[in-house]
Amino acid sequence: MLRAGWLRGAAALALLLAARVVAAFEPITVGLAIGAASAITGYLSYNDIYCRFAECCREERPLNASALKLDLEEKLFGQHLATEVILKALTGFRNNKNPKKPLTLSLHGWAGTGKNFVSQIVAENLHPKGLKSNFVHLFVSTLHFPHEQKIKLYQDQLQKWIRGNVSACANSVFIFDEMDKLHPGIIDAIKPFLDYYEQVDGVSYRKAIFIFLSKLSNAGGDLITKTALDFWRAGRKREDIQLKDLEPVLSVGVFNNKHSGLWHSGLIDKNLIDYFIPFLPLEYRHVKMCVRAEMRARGSAIDEDIVTRVAEEMTFFPKDEKIYSDKGCKTVQSRLDFH
Repeated sequence: MLRAGWLRGAAALALLLAARVVAAFEPITVGLAIGAASAITGYLSYNDIYCRFAECCREERPLNASALKLDLEEKLFGQHLATEVILKALTGFRNNKNPKKPLTLSLHGWAGTGKNFVSQIVAENLHPKGLKSNFVHLFVSTLHFPHEQKIKLYQDQLQKWIRGNVSACANSVFIFDEMDKLHPGIIDAIKPFLDYYEQVDGVSYRKAIFIFLSKLSNAGGDLITKTALDFWRAGRKREDIQLKDLEPVLSVGVFNNKHSGLWHSGLIDKNLIDYFIPFLPLEYRHVKMCVRAEMRARGSAIDEDIVTRVAEEMTFFPKDEKIYSDKGCKTVQSRLDFH
């Protein structure tokens, strides 16, 4: 009996090793090998074994709210509103076993304030492979939708792409970068998928997540900057700024901005975007935090002299007060290369 059990285990191990070798090349072969291993051992399901060697969409995988909170607090600087809203929105959405619609977030702010970084953190906390996951999809307006005369084609392609990927994984994440450069009208093609429908053509989109990233033009950016400046000039902490101070004017500003992909969009008109999240302009102290974080990421010891020199190389506005970095932390990496 012992010998027979040892032989079964050895055979299963050999088949699993074979599956691992071919995993990157041929999923059908992997499936056959895993099926054989399951039959031999009798105690591991096909999915249990397959998902050890290939990425699987696990709808039951819970969100680790503590890990997400730690990532946001330790890696995102100067954005208390984004940290608070994203943590609550994602936690509430993933804890709801029967959401009525997909979660839709619209992130707005100047360049270098952390919008793309946050989308990366969110992706990594929802799917272990993050932006490299088969279930996280990034669209860049200038890359994927460059030609205004092809709007109808882009709309059709976008609908097919989202339908196919949500059919494969209900928990899919879709990130739309450069919404400020997207031709108006394209994004409305996905309006039915973001609405309160149980299914659209046999597919449920209710567990998907959509994230829009917009670098603000002067119109939208001034709304955020003015609020931050008003608080600063009144001697109030930026952490006292609340979402209600910015979200209403931000949504109206984006809706009426002809240079926005959300200009007169039905997504806003029908209240299908759950949160408009403002990213505040970054101060000198936040830039120094970014420099330290980059040094740690490179495995370098923190040298405060270098931190100060890099931060002082940045340019700040308004002209008189020089409070906010005009590029946020966007050029910190390249500037650190010179020190």
